[in-house]
Amino acid sequence: MFRTIIDAFKIKDIRKKIFLTLLFLLIYRVGCWIPCVGLNKDFVLGDGSSLGFFELMNMVSGGALSQGSILALGVSPYITSSIVIQLLSVAFPALERLTKSGEDGRRKLNFYTRITALVLSVAQSIGIVVSFAGQGIFDPNLTAVMPEWLVGMGVVILLTAGAMFTVWLGERITDLGIGNGTSLLIFVGILSTAGTSISAIVSACFTISATYIWYLVIFFAALILIFAFIVWMDGGERKVHIQYAKQIRGRKIYGGQSNHIPVKVNATGVMPIILASTLLTFPQLIISIFWPNVTWYSDWLGTNSWLYIILTALFILLFAFFYSKITFDPDDVAKRIQQQGGFLQGIRPGKETAKHLGKISNRITLFGAILLAGIALVPSLAFKAIGTIDGASLLINAFSVTGLMIVVSVALELEKQLSAQMFMRNHKGFLS
Repeated sequence: MFRTIIDAFKIKDIRKKIFLTLLFLLIYRVGCWIPCVGLNKDFVLGDGSSLGFFELMNMVSGGALSQGSILALGVSPYITSSIVIQLLSVAFPALERLTKSGEDGRRKLNFYTRITALVLSVAQSIGIVVSFAGQGIFDPNLTAVMPEWLVGMGVVILLTAGAMFTVWLGERITDLGIGNGTSLLIFVGILSTAGTSISAIVSACFTISATYIWYLVIFFAALILIFAFIVWMDGGERKVHIQYAKQIRGRKIYGGQSNHIPVKVNATGVMPIILASTLLTFPQLIISIFWPNVTWYSDWLGTNSWLYIILTALFILLFAFFYSKITFDPDDVAKRIQQQGGFLQGIRPGKETAKHLGKISNRITLFGAILLAGIALVPSLAFKAIGTIDGASLLINAFSVTGLMIVVSVALELEKQLSAQMFMRNHKGFLS
């Protein structure tokens, strides 16, 4: 990967895209430190642990939520809206037709995604304001001269505007930079959160006790192992070989070669984990807005509770199969193979091929889902065991498998994208 980045800097066009990307990322990180007018900075900074079910949002935004920043929501509303639109495109034929309508259909889907992101931004902003309204989240200087509801309305407007500005930055990176703008914003945010936690552990080594260095050693050892496992899992695939029949056209013979369909072990990526955590934490958001005094849900289904861990594992398995059905359709693949004159050795074309591909996909998905649930739950189980140790919370903040999987996935995708752009440039004259 480092070799790819070095080679990319040698090409002027790609180097310009990289510098533009870095500029947009810098603007985003600066915005994450601009305080939101109306919020009590001392409260937000001093009680960041009270974020509760907003922890994932805080991690993705690079700690902007705990800092009371104007970009506190980050890209979370846009990510959620993308998932919602993608799921609805399976349920509603009109949206499904848009996914197959080329560039015009993609533009309409992007418009619907932005509108949904705007609605979710407003809902999440209201959720934040209502959840912490009674805990002194508002700036006392403002509440002294105007009612709290008016300050809260201003905070909702600013947070929503910040979220949509973040969406705009991501689109600019995709259009003018090296691509995958939203993913890169998440990538930078997670690295910033991990860096803050690591620096806190290093500081504790000098100010509290030297024994905190062991937390850092444990973190980096686990980090290397999980990185290696995620990369291995991401590259794992089952190759289904296809044989194409020979066709005689005039005096020439076409076809006769073989190819393969790669069925990836982790084709769904980190999506099942995100969907599972969203499904379990969304009711807590609703309860905190309408019934702020109700605590039974957070007591029984709070993060790292046993019931939360068990349900997370089950939902990851469920969503892995659900998302696999969206990304890989055996009937469609079998139809395209038959139309191109291909067949699987020993399998009849058509329904038998679709049935065989479906069986392979289900087995691979089950194996990948078990691995995904395992690496998602190991940290929770481990930290339940060491949760009584002083300083374990610092390690927990830096050690999020969801974050690590996103970081690895984005890094691998970035390397592939840079390689593809260099390949297209080097072969542009030949292809044209």
